[in-house]
Amino acid sequence: MEPATKTQDEIIVQDEIAPMSKPALKYKRVLLKMSGEVLMEGRDFGIDPGTLDRIANDIKEAVELGVQVCIVVGAGNIFRGVSGAANGMERVTADYIGMLGTVMNALALQSALEKIDVETRVQSAIPMQAVCEPFIRRRALRHMEKGRVVIFAAGSGNPFFTTDTPAALRATEMGCDALIKGTKVDGVYSSDPHKDPSAVRFEKLGYLDVLTKDLRVMDATAISLARENDIPILVFSIKEKGNLAKVLSGKGVCTVVSDRED
Repeated sequence: MEPATKTQDEIIVQDEIAPMSKPALKYKRVLLKMSGEVLMEGRDFGIDPGTLDRIANDIKEAVELGVQVCIVVGAGNIFRGVSGAANGMERVTADYIGMLGTVMNALALQSALEKIDVETRVQSAIPMQAVCEPFIRRRALRHMEKGRVVIFAAGSGNPFFTTDTPAALRATEMGCDALIKGTKVDGVYSSDPHKDPSAVRFEKLGYLDVLTKDLRVMDATAISLARENDIPILVFSIKEKGNLAKVLSGKGVCTVVSDRED
């Protein structure tokens, strides 16, 4: 016997209950780099809880798309090693204080993510087993393969480096498809758009363009490391809700730093 033909009503009901298809992902594994300043949201110091929760929800949205996410967050909202050194503190000591500040931000972000049911692990380059895991590359990879978000704290564990360089380093070690830098503006400009109304926004830049034009997307060591390992850097506004998922699907507004033609 021939199978019964479905009625039009049955087809409509099936379409209504069918799961929504996820957008095609351009990047499957990424490292999100954030400065500590984005967590302040107008404050002079510390973390704004509303901003922290919004960013956590954006990260959750990316994870639900199927993206493997790891994160490096700075500590500019707590302490800057360079500023401390400028005020007379020994540079090495000041940098270690800054590294500890990144651990504080990482733990705060972990708490915000786990509050919305996103499994998260913090790994520190400076061992402190009482509060987080030590950095172990293979363990971090396994966490990401299981869908957990991994937050890398304490930079590389070495002074004299900003968190940009450890971000590029961890992106390389994790085999990331891209390094996503969340900032206060929607890309890279020729100058600060908040101070210069005539600033020009770039859609695409090569690694050497960033260095020769002194655009300060990230520090020179990070740019060189990304270039050597062919890791695209995407600069986008993390202040816009839901923008991370758009960038990961190739639809968001951002500046791409890469030597690739595509």
